[in-house]
Amino acid sequence: MEIKRGYPQPLWRLTLASEDITQRIQPRLMQLTLTDNRGMEADQLDLTLDDSDGRLDIPTRGASIHLSLGWSDTGLIDKGSYTVDEVEHSGTPDQLTIRARSADLRQGITTKKERSWHQTTVGAIVRTIAAENELWPSVSPDLEAQPVAHLDQTSESDANLLTRLAEMFDAVSTVKAGRLLFYKIGRGMTVSGKELGRVSIARKDGDRHRFSVADRDACTAVTASYYDTKAGKKAEVTIRREKGEDGEKLDHSGDNTKTLRHTYANKANAMLAANAALDQAARGVSTFSLTLARGRPDLFPELPASVSGWKPAIDGTDWLIEKVTHRLSPGGLVTELEFERGIDGEGQEEVAE
Repeated sequence: MEIKRGYPQPLWRLTLASEDITQRIQPRLMQLTLTDNRGMEADQLDLTLDDSDGRLDIPTRGASIHLSLGWSDTGLIDKGSYTVDEVEHSGTPDQLTIRARSADLRQGITTKKERSWHQTTVGAIVRTIAAENELWPSVSPDLEAQPVAHLDQTSESDANLLTRLAEMFDAVSTVKAGRLLFYKIGRGMTVSGKELGRVSIARKDGDRHRFSVADRDACTAVTASYYDTKAGKKAEVTIRREKGEDGEKLDHSGDNTKTLRHTYANKANAMLAANAALDQAARGVSTFSLTLARGRPDLFPELPASVSGWKPAIDGTDWLIEKVTHRLSPGGLVTELEFERGIDGEGQEEVAE
């Protein structure tokens, strides 16, 4: 990497099986890409190395890689451990590509199980699964005591069950640094369980951006079906948004209603799922993506963000970071951000049956 006097330089450190290999790899590094995903989707580390002299060894699958990223004026930030699961050698000129995924998603949490959860709470489910997988649970206070009347886990992994449970509450379930985190979207938590602060990004920090808004197909109501045990038949519940972004009451004469495919165990679960789906649809109306010319290794998904220097429609939106991609090459360190609109879930009501 070309060094420019007087300018901060990207820093990085890579260990393989606890051995620091940074100095050995640095002259060969063509591209390092770290993709930080939301929820239970594994974070991914991709390394492309120059092997034109044929002297690189191909690492074994299952090897552990640990990464830190940062800048010379701010220091390194721990970006976690990853397990090698794909290796490719190509040429000419020869190069070695290594793909590793987050080591936090352990085998036990992805193993399929058979059981049912009855008359319990979100907190109890998360704590049970965390204990079974030797993880430390952190559940946001607004979800801890939320009742779960019934939930079947049929040939389903704990990771998938937690994802499904999170969808019911418009929440995120993720594993970071040995902790199982469960919190409402837009109310993210650190690995220690503290609420995330808001990050501010100015246009001068960016390089390229893209903003889009398209609400013509956005649903304003969601219908979910459930088993009505008293009536002995399937029933439906519909949730619709009563207020627009301006706080004014919406005209529902032309409602675009989305119907959920799953049939829920009871009305309470159906209402939770419908509310969550309505929030998800509202967040997708506006999207914003941005490439930071000076990478920000401190950024990660679920951080609430404020931006400035663009159009009022962009600056005036409460954004939520959905996905983060860090790219390191001989040309520098950049960070690509994908945002969605922050939604508080207020102003939604059940349609009278």
